[in-house]
Order: sequence, then structure tokens, then C-alpha cells
Amino acid sequence: MSNSKILFFMIPKQKVICVYDDFTLKEALETMKATRFSAIPVLSREGKYVGTLSEGDILWYIKDIKGFNFGDTEKINIKDIPRLRDNDPIDSDCNIEVLISRAANENFVPVLDEDKQFIGIITRKEVINYFFDHKFVVL
Repeated sequence: MSNSKILFFMIPKQKVICVYDDFTLKEALETMKATRFSAIPVLSREGKYVGTLSEGDILWYIKDIKGFNFGDTEKINIKDIPRLRDNDPIDSDCNIEVLISRAANENFVPVLDEDKQFIGIITRKEVINYFFDHKFVVL
């Protein structure tokens, strides 16, 4: 499989559920609840991949706020929430080995173009299904 073939797996940006780094915590929680995703890409309004917001990031942030109430979620910007670990992005021209290595450790892999703009994600599910459907032998 050539390098450009990794885009075969990609869900384009227009179809990716994400949050923007200027969202409030309430907006992020509502998005995550509606989709039931436990982690979601965070983008800047300029289209850059900022990182990955997880339920755990939110939980630990809320835990450390003394006297927290749900109304506070409208005042908290997700830029201010420390993230434990971001899903490392790949370049759109990377090789399949890099993709598989990243997908093995993440539910989704962010994909960036040559200008480092976010162009979509590749899910672990899509990679696994491809190899299952094509009956590749894993040794």
C-alpha cells in the first residue's frame, strides 16, 4: 500500500465531530454526550489540530475545582483544561506502518496536510475493518 493510500481510510474534516478550543466546557460536554465519544479532537478556528479532549481530562479538571457547580461549565473555556495526552497526528503522506502504529494506541488518528492543517481522522475501527475485510494475515 503506497503512502497516499492512507487517505483511503480518512474521514474528512467536514464529517468529523470535533470541538473548537474556544468552546465552553458546557458546549464540549454537550457534544460529547450527544455523540457518546470518550475523546474528541480539539481544533482552532484556523483549522489547526490543537489536541484531544477526553472525559478523563474533564473529570480531573472538575474534581480540582472547589465548590464546582454545573453552571460553572458555561464560564470555563476548554483551552484552560489541561489535557493528559493528545492523540499524535500524522501527515497525509505518511506510510501505512506509521498509521498502524498510531492506530494501535488510539481510537482515532488526526491527519494533517502539508501546511499542518487538520484534514480529518482515521479511526482504528476503519483500519481493523480494512484488514479484516481483505483477510490480511497478522503474524
